[in-house]
Amino acid sequence: MTGLIAFREIVLKVHSRCDLACDHCYVYEHADQSWRARPKVISPEVISRTASRLAEHARDHALPSVTVILHGGEPLLAGTARLRLVCEEFSRALTGIAALDLRIHTNGLQLSTRYLDLFAEFGVRVGISLDGDRAANDRHRRFADGRTSHPLVLAAVALLRSAPYRHLYQGLLCTVDVANDPVAVLDALVELDPPRVDFLLPHATWETPPVRPDGAPDAYARWLLRIFDHWERLGRPVPVRLFESVLSTLRGGPSLTESLGLAPTDLVVVETDGTLEQVDSLKSAFEGAAATGFNVFDHAFDRVAAHPGVRARQLGLAGVSDPCRRCPVVRSCGGGLYTHRYRDRNGFDNPSVYCTDLRELVDGVEGRTAPRETAPQLSDPVELARSQEELTRILLARLNADLTGDPDWAHAWELVAAVERAGRAGADALDAVLDHPFTRTWVLAALDVARDGLPGGGAEAARRLTALAAAAVLRGGLDLPAEVAYRDGEVYLPTLGLLRLGEPGTQGRASLHATDDGYVARDGRSEHRFGPAAGDARWQPVRTWSPGPDAAPVALEDLDPYRNCFPRPPRLRLGAGEAEEWRGRLDRGWALLHKAVPGFARAAAAGLTTLTPLAGGPRAGGWGEAGRHGPGALGVPYAAGVRETALALLTGRRRTRLRALTEVTDLYALDGEWQHRSPWRSRPVPVSRLLADVHERVAVEAYRRATAGPEPGGSDRIHEALDRLSAAAELTVTGKRLVAELRYELKAVDA
Repeated sequence: MTGLIAFREIVLKVHSRCDLACDHCYVYEHADQSWRARPKVISPEVISRTASRLAEHARDHALPSVTVILHGGEPLLAGTARLRLVCEEFSRALTGIAALDLRIHTNGLQLSTRYLDLFAEFGVRVGISLDGDRAANDRHRRFADGRTSHPLVLAAVALLRSAPYRHLYQGLLCTVDVANDPVAVLDALVELDPPRVDFLLPHATWETPPVRPDGAPDAYARWLLRIFDHWERLGRPVPVRLFESVLSTLRGGPSLTESLGLAPTDLVVVETDGTLEQVDSLKSAFEGAAATGFNVFDHAFDRVAAHPGVRARQLGLAGVSDPCRRCPVVRSCGGGLYTHRYRDRNGFDNPSVYCTDLRELVDGVEGRTAPRETAPQLSDPVELARSQEELTRILLARLNADLTGDPDWAHAWELVAAVERAGRAGADALDAVLDHPFTRTWVLAALDVARDGLPGGGAEAARRLTALAAAAVLRGGLDLPAEVAYRDGEVYLPTLGLLRLGEPGTQGRASLHATDDGYVARDGRSEHRFGPAAGDARWQPVRTWSPGPDAAPVALEDLDPYRNCFPRPPRLRLGAGEAEEWRGRLDRGWALLHKAVPGFARAAAAGLTTLTPLAGGPRAGGWGEAGRHGPGALGVPYAAGVRETALALLTGRRRTRLRALTEVTDLYALDGEWQHRSPWRSRPVPVSRLLADVHERVAVEAYRRATAGPEPGGSDRIHEALDRLSAAAELTVTGKRLVAELRYELKAVDA
């Protein structure tokens, strides 16, 4: 069957009875009472058949690993002999097919060295249920005669924490009860030094709603946020999966628990009689809610994966109710646990019965953490530039790994290493050439060639890397042997210029050296000097332009062969007169920007390193172009007039800044087909497009108001788009902060 989500986790019910009488247990105390008709202990036949089915499923879906959770009732009641059989059968069946992750979830009352020695033999990790301190735990987790279970659970945890078994300690599971003291609960759990704590909302539906002692719809959120605040004060001493899941989704990452988020379910339950069921918590909804009609003897796991109830929990955003789809926190809460949505009249097509709690919890965690969770690159241009520099180096290191063994590349890489070892002058010079925007463009192109295994890729990459190293040697005035290969009579030295060493069609090698007044090239037959003061016609330097008396020079890059990374083609090398004419238009365009929108102009100057003249005149709207994977590079139509040039500088810098941010930060999640209505487009667009449109148009609206008057309805459309962005569930905390900044900018424009 196609389009099915493979099961990576199975819950194996090894015993259907329990030695406690917890009054909040979904197995015995809720709607589904099917446990009464099932065998107490799983049979060898069910164990063997389930192991075979799982191996078959793992092989068919090429799963690298599978998780088997031994569950109940109370699984330890199955005894060591039956549990050993489970471990042996599953280990045997999965050998050579998939890695096996064995776990057991227990109340701990029966835990002893006999069990732990068995678990150590097979690597079975142990999770224990404990609701906190004695007062909290005794509220629900008692024996049938009312006796406390707390001392026995603490003894089990102490044994599990002891030296021979500590590595098996998986964590503690705590069911929330708002009548308990949340601070005391967390302190009691932290004292046991668990690898992880899971807080679980008590199972409830709209037909059997959760207990709310004060009648408040957010009682559980307030209780959990008190836990969160105390967890923060303690310095997050242990991982808490509920909180870490919310924090992960707020950053744009995945959910870490079934009870939150939109990730598809990948779990199936095997009962003691071999019956295959959906997630166990559904037993809280109604009799038979978890049933599928399948079993391990007659049906493959794929039959369960195709069951409508399972498929409904694999639909992501489409699988939640309409109010949830329109909620800005739906990526974090996911509509809540599927079971908690149930209502008799319409099944599971509802928000969670904990809806208000979940909204308050997500908003509360975000409000408490957003300032430190917001990426610093958003507000600090220096940090943004540093992150871009680091990204280029990471990609270059990856290219080096891909080309290991190529002799030309190895020689070039050693020269780069020698430059970096040559003190501060070498490091600074190397930084300058590696931070050149089109270095990134080259690295990514070379990675594509290396990945595709195209012939000659190593030699071509080595030629560019050698030129990079040679440019650094010359910039730093280093006494290092810098030999470059030239082709078609010329070699481009990034950030410096183009050197002609022969006639068109010729190729060869030349050594380059820095001198007191420039540079010298020797090719074995002749020597010639070139550089800033040489006046050599064979040397075409990279020109520069200054956007202001206090600004760093900007490269006017019309030589680099990798500058062809804009949506339209670049101009060929400008003549001397053309270059001066373009500088003049840039000067006047920049002056117009500073006069019309000084704040936007100052922001546009931050991080601008390279301008490339593009062929043709301005397109409709006069937008500038961001270089594809060229941080800091901006393409401006050469034939644009002063006003169009000013607008191109403004919009192009907005585009390059947003592109740079998306390359090193997460502004939005990319895990769903999220679409939004746009005031400027006929069809719905992803949040990335809507954000890019607004990011540009706020600045354009400011510029037009200052130069030609506002566009009719322009501000209203931007406000409309900002409202849609504010409600976009896939925005991260950093993305939301960016939207808030755009709203602030527009407020200043409207003032």
